[in-house]
Amino acid sequence: MPPAAPGAAANASAEAAAKAEAIRRAEEATRAANAQRYDEAKRMAPAKPADDPAKAFDVVPVFYGTDRAVEPDPNRLQFGAERGHKLQLGRALVTVPLIHKVPHIERPVVIEIPYFKVKVYEEKEDPEKHFTVQEIKGLTEAQMLALIKQRLATSTTFKDHAFVFVHGFNTSFDNALYRTAQIAYDLRFDGVPFLYSWPSGGKVASYTYDHGSVEQAEPTLAEFLDMVIQKSGAKSISLIAHSMGNELLLRVLERIKTKVPRGVVISQVILAAPDVDRDKFNILAREVIKFAKGVTLYAASNDRALSYSARFWGGVPRAGDVPATGPLIIPGLDTIDVTAVSTDALGLNHSGYAENPALLNDVKALVASGLRPPDKRVKSILAVESAAGKYWRFQAETGTVP
Repeated sequence: MPPAAPGAAANASAEAAAKAEAIRRAEEATRAANAQRYDEAKRMAPAKPADDPAKAFDVVPVFYGTDRAVEPDPNRLQFGAERGHKLQLGRALVTVPLIHKVPHIERPVVIEIPYFKVKVYEEKEDPEKHFTVQEIKGLTEAQMLALIKQRLATSTTFKDHAFVFVHGFNTSFDNALYRTAQIAYDLRFDGVPFLYSWPSGGKVASYTYDHGSVEQAEPTLAEFLDMVIQKSGAKSISLIAHSMGNELLLRVLERIKTKVPRGVVISQVILAAPDVDRDKFNILAREVIKFAKGVTLYAASNDRALSYSARFWGGVPRAGDVPATGPLIIPGLDTIDVTAVSTDALGLNHSGYAENPALLNDVKALVASGLRPPDKRVKSILAVESAAGKYWRFQAETGTVP
């Protein structure tokens, strides 16, 4: 083979040098921007408690159930995207930096080559700046119930209350932990936060795999919810699902509706951007309405996961969509069009409007009081009359969780 022409070699060398320089500049720009955001957030953060001036982060316990398979990791218990076909229980301690801004999940900056997911820069994880997993430990049912009862015994604002979060499509186990901790922290929830994490592939391209994972996770979520409802000691339980997690939750709720013991209330069922067939949702939701104190549907026309899902299903709108004809309206269920504020406060990578905490304002009011109709809870929610019936709509605003 003849040697490469000197000009070609020089061009290749120049391209490599240019690429290295571009990466170096990207790293510098990212570090500078991150430092600026950190300084700004630090100036705006509340003062640290006088009894612990060195404190830089809080810790939120998240009690989890999952049917994901364990991934080998010498440093910590790690759950991946593979299906484990059995329920595993545990508790994670998630750090939340005091510079946290509602409803963000502050995580290290990562720069990747598009499509190839090759990292060219990754900021070091720091609990003073980021959500991190401080500790994660598998537990037996008895061990978990003992810790849950300790937590409930100290609850005051949300006395004897628990919520269960079921995440959506394209979500890793750790990201689901962070989202659950963020919801609990931003709601100032001192009850018990539970997470059920089904084996999502954690990628946009894993939609078909995720749909299969939801279907096969029904028995394990039923087992987990049975423990929470029957044995945890919580007297008021709210259930929150996002995206594809709605189908899993609704199917299981239909199954366990007769198993709620006396003295326990399924308080609020919050269904955010449900990636569920509209007709199927109509049937399943009507069953849940019969035994839950309140059921709320958050629908949006700009949810990225639902946009992808609609293309997958041939353009047919899903239950969480808001097409030109309007959102899905079901008697006994409060439908709220949240397009103006997005559902990203309950999901990851699904929307571009994560700056707005308005949705969490409403979630907090719902979980705390169950006040209805929605326009009595939050001033930015307005009633809308349509040919199909009444629904509600968020007006665009920014603010903080009260």
